Amino acid sequence: MIKLNNRNKINKIKIRVGRGIGSGKGKTSGRGVKGQKSRSGVAIKSFEGGQMPLYRRLPKRGFNPIGKKNIAILNLNKIQTFIDKKNISTKETLNSDLLKKLNLINKNSIKLKILGSGEIKEKINIEADLASKSAIVKLEKLGGSIQIKK
Repeated sequence: MIKLNNRNKINKIKIRVGRGIGSGKGKTSGRGVKGQKSRSGVAIKSFEGGQMPLYRRLPKRGFNPIGKKNIAILNLNKIQTFIDKKNISTKETLNSDLLKKLNLINKNSIKLKILGSGEIKEKINIEADLASKSAIVKLEKLGGSIQIKK
């Protein structure tokens, strides 16, 4: 029902539910009969009538950043154990391609980072994308070298 007020503006009258059968919204107030949805204060959150809900349709990503670069991390003590086991030779240059070929780092890794944890006893030449300051100092003390790719 539309009502004109004293300034000629049109206002809709609010429907008062539950005020008798003559109002058209009496008794059950347009909620049907019984059941969860007829009660007050009940909202079935994210329920889509049996359709697969949106939160289950979308892929889950969790805490894995999309643009994450896979960086293989290699400590000096790990390199020393590879030398001791004769997996790698001290004569050849150690780089990510060689390590991937020998299955010593993950084949999906894009970059190689050398960290200075542990000790290394033999002189070795390394070619890596990144290196810590302590790793560079320890390698150069032994007479080895580390080339950092740009």
